[in-house]
Amino acid sequence: MPVGVEAWVAQIPPITRWWLGISILTSLAVQCQVVTPLQLYFSAKNFLNGQFWRAGTTFFYFGPISLDFVFHLFFFMRYSRMLEESSFPNRKADYFWLLLLSSFMLLALSPLFNLPFLSSSLAFVPIYLWSRRHPSTPISLFGLITITAPYLPVALVAFSWILNGTWKAAAGDLMGCAVGHVGWFLRDVWTREMLGGTSVFSDAPVRLKRLFGDI
Repeated sequence: MPVGVEAWVAQIPPITRWWLGISILTSLAVQCQVVTPLQLYFSAKNFLNGQFWRAGTTFFYFGPISLDFVFHLFFFMRYSRMLEESSFPNRKADYFWLLLLSSFMLLALSPLFNLPFLSSSLAFVPIYLWSRRHPSTPISLFGLITITAPYLPVALVAFSWILNGTWKAAAGDLMGCAVGHVGWFLRDVWTREMLGGTSVFSDAPVRLKRLFGDI
């Protein structure tokens, strides 16, 4: 591997780096027919029958290597990295806790929308949260138009819809935006305006912080 690539990977914050690495390896494993998508998707029936790994693998498979795969992986990596660097520096446990709580919410909602894979949904959580925390930041989309950050999730959902030609592809992204909105409300609005402090929804448990070496 070229030294430049190693240096670039090393600069990515740890939670985003692991998420990106596992996602790429999962898609490569499917591409090489080591596993099949049928072994990775989440369903409540299979989960209750003891196939517990599906509750994790559903968040790491972004589909076959394609333009849509590159699109979701690029934007997830970009904004997850920016969020982890700006809002969670040296707070690996808190960022992991945000993603873990969001994952539980997505798993609970997935039967309502019949979504077997939740990777793109979870990827929209950091995108949405970053956009709400940087409301005045201008964003250039593909060098064609410039928007402010709060409109970024909507623009990406619309592009995903156009790219796939079906509302179901956008449904997963919209569900991620909804969960991201809940995460933003609990962390930024509720703690500031209603409770005046942190809660279990905004701060990782002490044991998790010790596990990640944050304390």
